Amino acid sequence: MDVDYIIVGLGLAGLAFAEELENNGKSFVVYENSSQNSSRVAAGVYNPVILKRFTPVWDALDQLNIALPFYRSLEKKLSLQFDEKFDIYRVFASIEEQNNWFAACDKPFFVDFMIPEIIPNNNPGINAPFGFGKIINTGKVDTTKLLRSYSKYLDNENRLRHEYFDYTELNLLTDGVKYNNVKAKKVVFCEGYGIKKNPFFENFPLKEVKGELITINAPALDIHYLLKASVFILPLGNSRYQVGATFNWKDKSLQPTPEGKKELLKKLKKVIKVDFEVVDHEAGIRPTSKDRRPILGKHQQYEQLAVLNGLGTRGVMLAPKMAKILFGHLENNHPLDKEIATGRFY
Repeated sequence: MDVDYIIVGLGLAGLAFAEELENNGKSFVVYENSSQNSSRVAAGVYNPVILKRFTPVWDALDQLNIALPFYRSLEKKLSLQFDEKFDIYRVFASIEEQNNWFAACDKPFFVDFMIPEIIPNNNPGINAPFGFGKIINTGKVDTTKLLRSYSKYLDNENRLRHEYFDYTELNLLTDGVKYNNVKAKKVVFCEGYGIKKNPFFENFPLKEVKGELITINAPALDIHYLLKASVFILPLGNSRYQVGATFNWKDKSLQPTPEGKKELLKKLKKVIKVDFEVVDHEAGIRPTSKDRRPILGKHQQYEQLAVLNGLGTRGVMLAPKMAKILFGHLENNHPLDKEIATGRFY
Protein backbone atom coordinates (compact mmCIF):
# COMPACT_ATOMS: atom_id res chain seq x y z
CA MET A 1 0.00 0.00 0.00
CA ASP A 2 1.48 3.35 -1.07
CA VAL A 3 0.33 6.64 0.49
CA ASP A 4 1.66 10.15 0.75
CA TYR A 5 1.52 10.29 4.56
CA ILE A 6 1.27 8.20 7.67
CA ILE A 7 -0.30 10.05 10.61
CA VAL A 8 0.31 8.70 14.11
CA GLY A 9 -2.37 9.83 16.55
CA LEU A 10 -5.95 11.00 16.05
CA GLY A 11 -6.57 13.76 18.53
CA LEU A 12 -7.34 17.27 17.33
CA ALA A 13 -3.85 17.64 15.82
CA GLY A 14 -4.06 14.40 13.84
CA LEU A 15 -7.62 15.13 12.72
CA ALA A 16 -6.73 18.64 11.54
CA PHE A 17 -3.72 17.39 9.59
CA ALA A 18 -5.73 14.56 8.04
CA GLU A 19 -8.31 17.10 6.84
CA GLU A 20 -5.58 19.32 5.42
CA LEU A 21 -4.23 16.35 3.48
CA GLU A 22 -7.63 15.34 2.18
CA ASN A 23 -8.48 18.89 1.12
CA ASN A 24 -5.25 18.95 -0.89
CA GLY A 25 -5.70 15.59 -2.55
CA LYS A 26 -3.07 13.71 -0.55
CA SER A 27 -3.45 10.08 0.46
CA PHE A 28 -2.87 8.96 4.03
CA VAL A 29 -3.44 6.34 6.68
CA VAL A 30 -3.84 7.03 10.41
CA TYR A 31 -2.64 4.88 13.31
CA GLU A 32 -4.53 5.41 16.57
CA ASN A 33 -4.51 3.20 19.66
CA SER A 34 -6.60 5.50 21.93
CA SER A 35 -3.84 5.67 24.54
CA GLN A 36 -4.04 9.49 24.70
CA ASN A 37 -7.30 11.19 25.62
CA SER A 38 -6.54 14.88 26.15
CA SER A 39 -8.62 15.93 23.14
CA ARG A 40 -11.55 13.76 24.22
CA VAL A 41 -11.74 15.12 27.78
CA ALA A 42 -11.03 18.72 26.78
CA ALA A 43 -13.74 21.31 27.35
CA GLY A 44 -13.29 22.38 23.72
CA VAL A 45 -13.89 26.08 24.42
CA TYR A 46 -12.62 28.71 22.00
CA ASN A 47 -12.11 32.17 23.45
CA PRO A 48 -9.52 34.79 22.44
CA VAL A 49 -9.37 36.42 25.89
CA ILE A 50 -7.15 35.24 28.75
CA LEU A 51 -9.72 35.51 31.51
CA LYS A 52 -7.27 35.75 34.38
CA ARG A 53 -5.59 38.95 33.17
CA PHE A 54 -7.93 40.23 30.41
CA THR A 55 -5.20 40.03 27.79
CA PRO A 56 -5.28 38.59 24.24
CA VAL A 57 -4.53 34.95 23.55
CA TRP A 58 -1.45 34.63 21.33
CA ASP A 59 -2.38 34.86 17.63
CA ALA A 60 -6.04 34.42 18.56
CA LEU A 61 -7.78 36.26 15.73
CA ASP A 62 -5.94 34.46 12.95
CA GLN A 63 -6.50 31.13 14.67
CA LEU A 64 -10.24 31.79 14.93
CA ASN A 65 -10.46 32.97 11.32
CA ILE A 66 -9.16 29.55 10.26
CA ALA A 67 -10.70 27.36 12.98
CA LEU A 68 -14.35 28.42 12.77
CA PRO A 69 -14.72 27.76 9.00
CA PHE A 70 -12.79 24.51 9.53
CA TYR A 71 -15.36 23.21 12.02
CA ARG A 72 -18.25 24.43 9.86
CA SER A 73 -16.86 22.42 6.96
CA LEU A 74 -16.62 19.32 9.17
CA GLU A 75 -20.22 19.79 10.28
CA LYS A 76 -21.30 19.86 6.65
CA LYS A 77 -19.08 16.91 5.73
CA LEU A 78 -20.22 14.68 8.59
CA SER A 79 -23.81 15.99 8.80
CA LEU A 80 -23.49 16.71 12.52
CA GLN A 81 -23.24 19.78 14.72
CA PHE A 82 -20.06 20.19 16.76
CA ASP A 83 -19.86 23.94 17.33
CA GLU A 84 -22.11 25.46 20.00
CA LYS A 85 -22.12 29.24 20.47
CA PHE A 86 -22.49 30.75 23.93
CA ASP A 87 -21.37 33.74 25.98
CA ILE A 88 -18.85 33.63 28.83
CA TYR A 89 -19.57 35.35 32.15
CA ARG A 90 -16.41 36.14 34.10
CA VAL A 91 -17.05 36.48 37.84
CA PHE A 92 -15.40 39.61 39.28
CA ALA A 93 -13.68 39.09 42.62
CA SER A 94 -13.21 42.78 43.41
CA ILE A 95 -13.71 46.38 42.29
CA GLU A 96 -10.12 46.29 41.08
CA GLU A 97 -11.03 43.52 38.63
CA GLN A 98 -13.96 45.58 37.42
CA ASN A 99 -11.61 48.47 36.72
CA ASN A 100 -9.17 46.19 34.91
CA TRP A 101 -12.07 44.96 32.78
CA PHE A 102 -12.99 48.46 31.63
CA ALA A 103 -9.33 49.26 30.90
CA ALA A 104 -9.11 46.16 28.68
CA CYS A 105 -12.39 46.97 26.92
CA ASP A 106 -10.86 50.21 25.62
CA LYS A 107 -8.28 48.28 23.58
CA PRO A 108 -9.18 47.67 19.90
CA PHE A 109 -8.50 43.93 20.06
CA PHE A 110 -11.38 43.35 22.47
CA VAL A 111 -14.10 45.39 20.74
CA ASP A 112 -15.77 42.32 19.20
CA PHE A 113 -15.55 40.24 22.37
CA MET A 114 -15.74 42.17 25.65
CA ILE A 115 -18.89 44.09 26.63
CA PRO A 116 -17.90 47.37 28.41
CA GLU A 117 -20.32 47.12 31.31
CA ILE A 118 -20.81 45.25 34.57
CA ILE A 119 -23.47 42.58 34.32
CA PRO A 120 -25.31 42.34 37.67
CA ASN A 121 -25.80 38.92 39.21
CA ASN A 122 -29.50 38.06 39.30
CA ASN A 123 -29.00 34.34 39.87
CA PRO A 124 -29.40 33.42 43.56
CA GLY A 125 -27.49 30.21 42.94
CA ILE A 126 -24.25 32.03 42.06
CA ASN A 127 -21.92 33.84 44.43
CA ALA A 128 -20.92 36.98 42.48
CA PRO A 129 -21.41 40.17 44.56
CA PHE A 130 -19.25 42.20 42.15
CA GLY A 131 -21.11 40.99 39.06
CA PHE A 132 -19.77 39.67 35.79
CA GLY A 133 -17.86 40.68 32.70
CA LYS A 134 -19.51 39.34 29.55
CA ILE A 135 -17.56 37.92 26.61
CA ILE A 136 -19.36 37.29 23.32
CA ASN A 137 -18.53 35.54 20.03
CA THR A 138 -17.22 32.48 21.85
CA GLY A 139 -18.31 28.86 22.06
CA LYS A 140 -17.19 25.26 22.26
CA VAL A 141 -16.53 22.34 19.96
CA ASP A 142 -17.78 18.96 21.13
CA THR A 143 -14.41 17.26 20.72
CA THR A 144 -15.64 13.84 21.87
CA LYS A 145 -18.43 13.81 19.31
CA LEU A 146 -16.13 15.19 16.61
CA LEU A 147 -13.37 12.64 17.13
CA ARG A 148 -15.80 9.76 17.38
CA SER A 149 -17.58 10.67 14.15
CA TYR A 150 -14.34 11.43 12.31
CA SER A 151 -12.91 8.07 13.36
CA LYS A 152 -16.01 6.40 11.95
CA TYR A 153 -15.57 8.36 8.72
CA LEU A 154 -11.96 7.21 8.38
CA ASP A 155 -12.96 3.64 9.22
CA ASN A 156 -15.46 3.68 6.39
CA GLU A 157 -12.76 4.97 4.07
CA ASN A 158 -10.35 2.23 5.27
CA ARG A 159 -7.83 4.86 6.35
CA LEU A 160 -7.71 4.19 10.09
CA ARG A 161 -5.69 1.49 11.84
CA HIS A 162 -6.73 0.87 15.46
CA GLU A 163 -3.35 -0.32 16.63
CA TYR A 164 -0.17 0.67 18.42
CA PHE A 165 2.47 2.20 16.18
CA ASP A 166 5.66 0.18 16.65
CA TYR A 167 8.61 2.52 16.10
CA THR A 168 10.99 -0.41 15.71
CA GLU A 169 9.11 -1.46 12.57
CA LEU A 170 9.59 1.91 10.88
CA ASN A 171 12.19 1.67 8.12
CA LEU A 172 13.66 4.93 6.82
CA LEU A 173 14.23 4.96 3.07
CA THR A 174 15.92 7.49 0.82
CA ASP A 175 12.56 8.45 -0.68
CA GLY A 176 10.33 8.05 2.37
CA VAL A 177 9.50 5.33 4.89
CA LYS A 178 8.14 1.82 5.03
CA TYR A 179 6.01 0.60 7.91
CA ASN A 180 4.90 -3.03 7.67
CA ASN A 181 2.99 -3.13 4.36
CA VAL A 182 2.62 0.66 4.05
CA LYS A 183 5.05 2.81 2.11
CA ALA A 184 4.77 6.58 2.60
CA LYS A 185 6.64 9.72 1.72
CA LYS A 186 6.39 11.16 5.23
CA VAL A 187 5.24 10.37 8.76
CA VAL A 188 3.65 13.05 10.95
CA PHE A 189 3.51 12.26 14.67
CA CYS A 190 0.51 13.80 16.43
CA GLU A 191 0.78 11.83 19.64
CA GLY A 192 0.25 14.38 22.38
CA TYR A 193 2.23 13.57 25.49
CA GLY A 194 2.71 10.05 24.09
CA ILE A 195 5.58 11.49 22.09
CA LYS A 196 7.68 10.98 25.22
CA LYS A 197 7.91 7.33 24.13
CA ASN A 198 8.82 8.23 20.55
CA PRO A 199 12.56 7.54 20.04
CA PHE A 200 12.75 10.14 17.26
CA PHE A 201 11.35 13.05 19.29
CA GLU A 202 11.63 11.93 22.91
CA ASN A 203 14.14 14.64 23.82
CA PHE A 204 11.80 17.54 23.11
CA PRO A 205 11.23 19.58 26.31
CA LEU A 206 7.53 18.77 26.28
CA LYS A 207 5.75 19.30 29.57
CA GLU A 208 2.74 17.22 30.49
CA VAL A 209 0.06 18.71 32.71
CA LYS A 210 -2.72 16.53 34.03
CA GLY A 211 -6.18 18.04 34.11
CA GLU A 212 -9.24 16.68 35.90
CA LEU A 213 -12.89 17.52 35.26
CA ILE A 214 -16.11 16.63 37.02
CA THR A 215 -19.66 16.62 35.68
CA ILE A 216 -22.43 17.65 38.05
CA ASN A 217 -26.21 17.53 37.99
CA ALA A 218 -27.55 20.84 39.37
CA PRO A 219 -31.22 21.48 38.42
CA ALA A 220 -31.44 24.70 40.46
CA LEU A 221 -28.41 26.36 38.85
CA ASP A 222 -30.11 27.17 35.53
CA ILE A 223 -27.40 28.95 33.51
CA HIS A 224 -26.98 28.94 29.74
CA TYR A 225 -23.54 30.51 29.50
CA LEU A 226 -20.05 29.44 30.54
CA LEU A 227 -19.34 30.73 34.03
CA LYS A 228 -15.69 31.42 34.81
CA ALA A 229 -14.33 31.99 38.29
CA SER A 230 -11.68 29.89 40.05
CA VAL A 231 -13.22 27.04 38.03
CA PHE A 232 -15.24 27.07 34.83
CA ILE A 233 -18.81 25.78 34.80
CA LEU A 234 -19.93 24.73 31.34
CA PRO A 235 -23.59 23.86 30.60
CA LEU A 236 -24.05 20.47 28.93
CA GLY A 237 -27.85 20.43 28.84
CA ASN A 238 -30.43 18.63 30.97
CA SER A 239 -29.21 20.36 34.16
CA ARG A 240 -25.71 18.93 33.76
CA TYR A 241 -22.54 21.01 33.91
CA GLN A 242 -18.86 20.29 33.34
CA VAL A 243 -16.57 21.76 35.99
CA GLY A 244 -12.83 22.16 35.66
CA ALA A 245 -10.05 22.08 35.57
CA THR A 246 -7.11 21.13 37.74
CA PHE A 247 -3.46 21.54 36.73
CA ASN A 248 -1.14 18.86 38.06
CA TRP A 249 2.45 18.90 36.80
CA LYS A 250 3.61 15.84 38.78
CA ASP A 251 1.02 13.11 38.34
CA LYS A 252 1.29 11.57 34.86
CA SER A 253 -1.39 8.91 35.27
CA LEU A 254 -4.62 8.98 33.28
CA GLN A 255 -6.75 8.13 36.30
CA PRO A 256 -8.90 10.73 38.08
CA THR A 257 -7.89 11.19 41.71
CA PRO A 258 -9.67 11.91 45.00
CA GLU A 259 -7.35 14.91 45.43
CA GLY A 260 -8.36 16.37 42.07
CA LYS A 261 -12.05 15.91 42.85
CA LYS A 262 -11.62 17.48 46.27
CA GLU A 263 -9.89 20.52 44.77
CA LEU A 264 -12.64 21.04 42.21
CA LEU A 265 -15.43 20.67 44.77
CA LYS A 266 -13.78 23.11 47.16
CA LYS A 267 -13.55 25.77 44.46
CA LEU A 268 -16.99 25.01 43.06
CA LYS A 269 -18.70 25.48 46.43
CA LYS A 270 -17.29 29.00 46.61
CA VAL A 271 -18.91 29.86 43.27
CA ILE A 272 -22.37 28.28 43.42
CA LYS A 273 -24.91 28.03 46.26
CA VAL A 274 -27.19 25.23 45.05
CA ASP A 275 -27.34 21.52 45.69
CA PHE A 276 -25.64 19.31 43.13
CA GLU A 277 -24.57 15.74 42.52
CA VAL A 278 -21.29 14.62 40.93
CA VAL A 279 -22.14 12.21 38.10
CA ASP A 280 -18.78 11.84 36.35
CA HIS A 281 -15.07 12.42 36.93
CA GLU A 282 -12.45 12.38 34.14
CA ALA A 283 -8.76 13.07 33.67
CA GLY A 284 -6.42 13.68 30.76
CA ILE A 285 -2.85 14.74 30.04
CA ARG A 286 -2.38 17.95 28.07
CA PRO A 287 0.92 18.33 26.19
CA THR A 288 2.50 21.77 26.28
CA SER A 289 5.92 23.14 25.51
CA LYS A 290 8.09 25.02 27.96
CA ASP A 291 7.44 28.28 26.12
CA ARG A 292 3.67 27.54 25.71
CA ARG A 293 3.90 27.47 21.92
CA PRO A 294 3.01 24.63 19.54
CA ILE A 295 5.74 22.35 18.22
CA LEU A 296 5.80 21.56 14.53
CA GLY A 297 8.29 20.77 11.84
CA LYS A 298 10.73 18.16 10.62
CA HIS A 299 13.12 15.95 12.49
CA GLN A 300 16.62 17.41 12.65
CA GLN A 301 18.17 14.45 10.84
CA TYR A 302 15.32 12.62 9.09
CA GLU A 303 13.34 14.94 6.84
CA GLN A 304 10.69 12.32 6.16
CA LEU A 305 9.62 12.51 9.84
CA ALA A 306 7.67 15.45 11.25
CA VAL A 307 5.75 16.37 14.36
CA LEU A 308 2.64 18.37 15.27
CA ASN A 309 2.32 18.70 19.03
CA GLY A 310 2.24 20.98 22.07
CA LEU A 311 -1.25 22.41 21.50
CA GLY A 312 -1.95 22.53 25.23
CA THR A 313 -5.30 23.82 26.47
CA ARG A 314 -6.20 25.67 23.26
CA GLY A 315 -6.11 22.80 20.78
CA VAL A 316 -9.52 23.67 19.30
CA MET A 317 -8.20 27.05 18.19
CA LEU A 318 -4.65 26.01 17.34
CA ALA A 319 -5.02 22.70 15.50
CA PRO A 320 -6.51 23.89 12.17
CA LYS A 321 -3.99 26.69 11.66
CA MET A 322 -0.98 24.65 12.77
CA ALA A 323 -1.99 21.79 10.44
CA LYS A 324 -2.21 24.23 7.55
CA ILE A 325 1.19 25.71 8.36
CA LEU A 326 2.84 22.30 8.69
CA PHE A 327 1.39 21.14 5.37
CA GLY A 328 2.78 24.22 3.63
CA HIS A 329 6.16 23.57 5.21
CA LEU A 330 6.32 19.88 4.26
CA GLU A 331 4.90 20.22 0.76
CA ASN A 332 6.13 23.63 -0.36
CA ASN A 333 9.08 24.34 1.94
CA HIS A 334 7.33 27.33 3.48
CA PRO A 335 9.51 28.54 6.36
CA LEU A 336 8.25 28.13 9.91
CA ASP A 337 8.26 30.93 12.44
CA LYS A 338 10.98 30.27 14.99
CA GLU A 339 8.58 30.47 17.91
CA ILE A 340 6.68 27.35 16.76
CA ALA A 341 9.35 25.39 14.86
CA THR A 342 11.08 22.26 16.13
CA GLY A 343 14.38 23.96 15.37
CA ARG A 344 14.12 26.09 18.51
CA PHE A 345 14.95 23.00 20.55
CA TYR A 346 17.97 21.81 18.54
